[in-house]
Amino acid sequence: MDKSIFRNRILPVFSAVIISAIITSFGFLTWHYSNPNYIILSEEDIAKHEGLKKFNPKYAITFDKNDVDYENINKYSEIRNILNTYFYKEVDANQMLEGAIAGMADSLSDPYTVYYTKEQMKEFNEKAHGSYVGIGVSVAMDNTGILTVMETFEGSPAGDVGIMMGDKIIAVDGEDVTNIRDDKIIVSMIKGKENTKVKITVLRPAQGTYLDFDVMRKEIKVINLNSEILQENIGYIKITMFDSEIAKDFGTHLNDLIKGGIKGLIIDLRDNPGGDYSEVSAIADRLLPEGLIVYTEDRMGNREEKRSDPQELDMPIAILVNEYSASASEVLSGAVKDHNKGKLIGTRTFGKGLVQAVIDLKDGSGVKLTVARYFTPSGECIHEKGIEPDIAVELDEKYQGYAISQVPREDDIQLDKAIEVIAEQIN
Repeated sequence: MDKSIFRNRILPVFSAVIISAIITSFGFLTWHYSNPNYIILSEEDIAKHEGLKKFNPKYAITFDKNDVDYENINKYSEIRNILNTYFYKEVDANQMLEGAIAGMADSLSDPYTVYYTKEQMKEFNEKAHGSYVGIGVSVAMDNTGILTVMETFEGSPAGDVGIMMGDKIIAVDGEDVTNIRDDKIIVSMIKGKENTKVKITVLRPAQGTYLDFDVMRKEIKVINLNSEILQENIGYIKITMFDSEIAKDFGTHLNDLIKGGIKGLIIDLRDNPGGDYSEVSAIADRLLPEGLIVYTEDRMGNREEKRSDPQELDMPIAILVNEYSASASEVLSGAVKDHNKGKLIGTRTFGKGLVQAVIDLKDGSGVKLTVARYFTPSGECIHEKGIEPDIAVELDEKYQGYAISQVPREDDIQLDKAIEVIAEQIN
């Protein structure tokens, strides 16, 4: 490389410090101050340090010298040298840098600010968009550490071949998975390219038999919403998560329920962890009269509002909530409560009043970070406080720790209460 291209070159960085990626590689790097926000590399610098001939400014990591202590820069360099020199295996520099990137997000002590690798970002997008390529089951580890089928989706490849709820997944493509305690690893083995087969071996406890199933992988649309008409002509909509298509699905189901003659509506948000902010705002708009749905404020005090139009749902509404109803679930619950549009029934919500943005990076990885707080129409930020229901109802103690989907309908006293409340208003 022609050294002349570095002659008196000014590198516009935010500090007079180049961190260890350069210091470690080339020894102590001399620099000259002409401006506290610039570093000048002279030809003499380059001549002293052979490695600088390969220097590419795109690979420099810089900090504002007013924000970062030199001691920390030096410590980073020392730790990196120690690991490279003494760790018992050869160190992968890219893997270590990836860990440092994840550590930056983790250091903010915000559980909702997370760096995602390419693989993790793919999983996140699958959940957010409500579809993935697989066999169509929901699974969970049982108390012995065996991956167990909790539900087989209607019309799914797994259901078509006969896999049932309660089946224990013993092997995938002949490989024993009973010693794998990370459900994500087993799920990644089951997923694959569309229209390829995977062999699933299960133990069916009810029969005490082992069964093999050859399952064709297909694109699976995750069912995050279902509906039905209950007694007294009461509509029931269960929303499991606010994915990127949920407002459209909600509108379709609600219209079908109205055509079916419902007189009141129960929306079940129990165990719903949240999801898309715009989608839940669109659902709230369908229910509420004209007014404020929710607003957010970032650290600069910038305010952004979501508002509803004059059209509203003209029937009694009840919303079921519990301690796992979070984020977008609380946006909808808080708006309905503040507008006195319906009754909240169940237990206090989770208390997540923060808004996240997801940024995709060029290599397929990404970062999810908290960018603002949200406030209910009355100006309440419910973060770490939750929303108290209008009518408090606890499930029977024997169902503590159970998912709502595992509570038998005849024992669901929260739903019974919602039916009673709506029935009183329509009769």
